[in-house]
Amino acid sequence: MDRRELLKSAAAASAGAALTQLGIDDAHAASIPDSRIPIPAADSMAGVPFARHDTVRIAIVGTGLRGRSMLNEWLGVDNVRITALCDIVPEKVEQARQMMRRAGHDHEPAVFTSGERAFEELCRRDDVDLVYTATPWQWHVPVCLAAMNAGKHAATEVPAAYTLDDCWRLVDTSERTRRHCIMMENCNYGYNELLVLQMVRAGLFGEIKAGGAAYNHDLRAILFENRDEGLWRRDHHTKRNANLYPTHGLGPVAFYMDVNRGDRFDYLVSMSTEEAGLTEWREAREPKDSPKWKERYVTGDLNRSLIRTAKGRVILLEHDVTSPRPYSRINSVQGTKGIFEDYPPRIYFDSARPDHRWKAIDEFKAEHEHPLWRSLGEKARSGGHGGMDYVMAWRLVQCMREGLAPDMDVYDAAAWSAPGPLSERSVANRGRSVDFPDFTRGRWSIARRSMA
Repeated sequence: MDRRELLKSAAAASAGAALTQLGIDDAHAASIPDSRIPIPAADSMAGVPFARHDTVRIAIVGTGLRGRSMLNEWLGVDNVRITALCDIVPEKVEQARQMMRRAGHDHEPAVFTSGERAFEELCRRDDVDLVYTATPWQWHVPVCLAAMNAGKHAATEVPAAYTLDDCWRLVDTSERTRRHCIMMENCNYGYNELLVLQMVRAGLFGEIKAGGAAYNHDLRAILFENRDEGLWRRDHHTKRNANLYPTHGLGPVAFYMDVNRGDRFDYLVSMSTEEAGLTEWREAREPKDSPKWKERYVTGDLNRSLIRTAKGRVILLEHDVTSPRPYSRINSVQGTKGIFEDYPPRIYFDSARPDHRWKAIDEFKAEHEHPLWRSLGEKARSGGHGGMDYVMAWRLVQCMREGLAPDMDVYDAAAWSAPGPLSERSVANRGRSVDFPDFTRGRWSIARRSMA
């Protein structure tokens, strides 16, 4: 091999290594040589409205705690019919059926409990408009793909996917089938989040420069339960050193910054602390004959990532579910004229306080309260998670009934989920930066409103 051939060979090897380090899935890179190539506007699902539905027919896959919680919200929304229920545990489906009867729901749902893939038969029914999944994370993508391939819209709990390849599968399938895939990110509908969104739109913060997002929630007791999430969620801590759950804090900040609607996530750097929380919890509380002693936890207790957008904005993103700490999603936004930080909610504007002290946000509620909260009022506050669940459920039904585009589309589902696999790769490479795929294929720069 002469010198020129040697250099060419080395360059090719370096390019291949770079692709791996940048978080590009080889399988998808082979099927789509350059995902940044723009697609015709008609092929995009951005801004595509639903067909109008007088009654929205919903099927639920996964009737455990979260599935039944969302069922309860939809039972309080007019013009909704729950047509099918699916779970591998028949008792959980029966609990959901009893909820429907107590609520006076006059339609008996079809029931699917025959096995792990019973949802595929459910998706083939002709009395379903939307398939919603509240299954463990690894089943979100299979259920959504089955729904869209059967001509149904899909809605999933968070995260929508935890590999880049699966993010792309959701995007590809949504575009091919012309069906929406919506990640049910309830925190985007929180009172403070929508209040701040209105203030951002009104220009109170000036030009947005930075934001903060997190899922910091002590889940140690839940992770070690012998039921519900304890049966599957802890397992992810044995497999990935990453931000396992990025979307609750990131979704609202993405709305503040019009991500996929004028800006986009560009690249990420990530680091994790060592793991100690789950190991110490097990040491203090688990019997020595417990099978959980065979587990080795690899997820660092605290993951901190920084995301830079194409417009140069910076987002701090955190994940910590194994430390003793108060709950926080951070939920901050900073601009050229002021800053908001949550937990507790506080705000500061340029020259508003010469003593440089925070002030309460109460005085801004009358003018900037979001119309959804203003119209739904106390009925929303009686719903789950402080009312955000009901607002989310009501709003999705409104979009389907009135033929509106959904507030969150498949490009949001992919982009907000992508920090999971990207942070894993950055952590494994000593905090090296990794690029975000452009799931919109170039259409992110088209400005549009993130929601009503």
